[in-house]
Amino acid sequence: MNETKAVFNAYSRYYDLLYRDKDYPGEAAYIHGLLSRSGIPKGDLLEYGSGTGKHGRLLAAQGYSVHGIERSAEMVAKAEAAPGFTCEQGDITSTNMGRTYDAVLSLFHVISYQTSNAQLQAVFANAAAHLNHGGLFIFDFWYSPAVYAQKPVVRVKRMADDQVEITRIAEPVIYPNENRVDVNYTIYSRELGAGSVQTLQEAHPMRHFSLPEIDIVAGVQGFERIDAEEFLTGNDPSESTWGVCVILKRI
Repeated sequence: MNETKAVFNAYSRYYDLLYRDKDYPGEAAYIHGLLSRSGIPKGDLLEYGSGTGKHGRLLAAQGYSVHGIERSAEMVAKAEAAPGFTCEQGDITSTNMGRTYDAVLSLFHVISYQTSNAQLQAVFANAAAHLNHGGLFIFDFWYSPAVYAQKPVVRVKRMADDQVEITRIAEPVIYPNENRVDVNYTIYSRELGAGSVQTLQEAHPMRHFSLPEIDIVAGVQGFERIDAEEFLTGNDPSESTWGVCVILKRI
């Protein structure tokens, strides 16, 4: 099994609980604003790395038709059906829908999971193949200047619901010559009823990018960059900006 797919098959059990505090409505509203100001207030969207479908369902509620592609079959199984939103298991480097869309989205640092040049180029090429002329490719990623200036640190997160209590420890290992940070997760899961504790360990390799690096790959695949900003705030990217959002236009 592909390493990335294996990671998210295991991670999917706790995914929604761990990110219950994530502002999905605010992020969907932000993406809707980006699309609207670029002339796509409604339309057909293809989402790369759709997870359990939270962004997709919220955008569908805004009037878009959204189809998601997600590597983890477990996450696809957890995705709730909703009017205007569908999803399927697939590989964003190669899955061919046989049609084009007004925009391709890839949110929550999915692009940073493309740690090799071949993977990155394949995702960009596949996005271009699925876009109408003038269509948009919108994605966010870890920003190299912030990674080098601030450096990742060990973080602990705790979440619980009425069935399980989760403690996640994230320990980063930096590979400066590869523009990569491997985030090694240890997850302790305690079932509240039985009191049993399970331990899950995973490595999430994350690549970070500079804007010139993104521009080179974009140009090769027939895109031009029309905007880059801090995700959610719209501020100019800086050494304090971990998440940058880029809008590419297919030319």
